[in-house]
Amino acid sequence: MSDTKKSFLIINRKAPYGSSAARDALDVALTISVFEQPLSLLFMDDAVLQLLPAHNAAAIGQKNLSANLSMLEMYDIDQLYVCQRALEQRGIRPDDIELNIILLDQSGIAALIKKQDQVLSF
Repeated sequence: MSDTKKSFLIINRKAPYGSSAARDALDVALTISVFEQPLSLLFMDDAVLQLLPAHNAAAIGQKNLSANLSMLEMYDIDQLYVCQRALEQRGIRPDDIELNIILLDQSGIAALIKKQDQVLSF
């Protein structure tokens, strides 16, 4: 296997439930991290709802996504970026989120995307 490392950015755009996109994005992130590639996650649009604690997924017959999010630190995935405007539009305060996040405005998001080798969007 090559020692060349490529940086990855996974952009999450979907709500935590209603489709498999949120779970798929986390599965891909965990897989990439196993190969020790530089990895960042960006939560935009309805994906910021994934970051709220205490999901009650059992009420809709789904597995709770919060357990997967709590594993990010264990996999050394600590570059968690969040679209500030998406939080504001949904009335979420940064301190409502229990994970260590980095807020970005639109220009910060553009800069983050530009410096990546690979960008995957879910």
